[in-house]
Amino acid sequence: MSQQVLKCFCGMDLHSNNTYIGIIDENGRMVFKGRFPNNTDAILDVLVPFKERLGGVVVESTFNWYFLVDALQENDYKVHLAHPAANHQYKGLKRTNDKTSAFWLAELLRLNILKEGYIFPREERHLRDLARKRTRLVENRTQYILSFESLVNRNLGVSIDGNATKKLTEADIEQMFDNEHLILTAKTNIAMMRCLDERIKQLEKEILAAAVLKPEFSRLLSVSGIGKVLAIAISLETGPIDRFPEAGNYASYSRCVDSKRTSNKKKKGENNRKNGNRYLAWAFVEAANKMKVHCPQAEGYYKRKLLRTNNIVATKSLAGKIAKACFYIIRDQVDFDVTKMFGQPINPNNKGSGSKPERGLVIKPTAPIGNTAAAALL
Repeated sequence: MSQQVLKCFCGMDLHSNNTYIGIIDENGRMVFKGRFPNNTDAILDVLVPFKERLGGVVVESTFNWYFLVDALQENDYKVHLAHPAANHQYKGLKRTNDKTSAFWLAELLRLNILKEGYIFPREERHLRDLARKRTRLVENRTQYILSFESLVNRNLGVSIDGNATKKLTEADIEQMFDNEHLILTAKTNIAMMRCLDERIKQLEKEILAAAVLKPEFSRLLSVSGIGKVLAIAISLETGPIDRFPEAGNYASYSRCVDSKRTSNKKKKGENNRKNGNRYLAWAFVEAANKMKVHCPQAEGYYKRKLLRTNNIVATKSLAGKIAKACFYIIRDQVDFDVTKMFGQPINPNNKGSGSKPERGLVIKPTAPIGNTAAAALL
């Protein structure tokens, strides 16, 4: 009688220069262990004897998982990307190390309780990272602009805004300061700003050329407050929309849902507020800030929230509604409909939204109101 071959499960604890590999069988018994350099050929050679019975390979989602996951997928291994924030080891353990971490990942896969992250396809991932690089360059450019504004205010006692800073030339700098060291510092800021401007425009051109091919890109442009930059960020960071079961899951992934822990209807603390995608969170907050200026219904919603809370929470609430709207726009491939988001206004003159008159922004009296009556209303 031939002996039954047991299925195996592999966990990989990935580091910057090495990977610890742990393999167990379907009964949880240790089959193989070892530490190997981050060389794809060496790691693949280790897995060859187990390839036919490997039920899956788990790689933790560290900063450098791209090369390893790509190599495993190219060699037809079933790869799972472990979500570090969602998989918690038992806190009562006295000692943990790379070995226990690798076998713990394999055990989670064996028990079918592994919390996984999404593995973006390589082409989309690289384009998304290019868009993220553009965002970082914009942040760096802003830092140089703010540094120059601070330099002017500190040494000349006057204020200068960002738009005026962007128009300055080296000749203007020499006339502003009379100290050679201040002139050199100011010119450095302006030169770095110019250099970043050129690189940002180059990246935008490349990203936009690829992003317009995505079907959801043009649909997102129909949303009030979302332009080309935000549409690029949302479409690239979202990925396949069917990985989110409902609009609420997408809003949570976009960090537009509050993080709290309640018991008996009382707040007892907060969970991990950083779960989700920070780039989507930025994009939807930016969209909310623009929408509340250009869309009367959004302005009405924001101001009603502002009466009960603060600016940050009110803006975040509007961002959450935009995220849910974008979920349906991408999933159903439809244009933005403001009435579906805020409801039908009572009358054209009412800037508010919804079906109740008291939800409007302004209730205009039919007759003049005296000071006493006005005070009573307040």
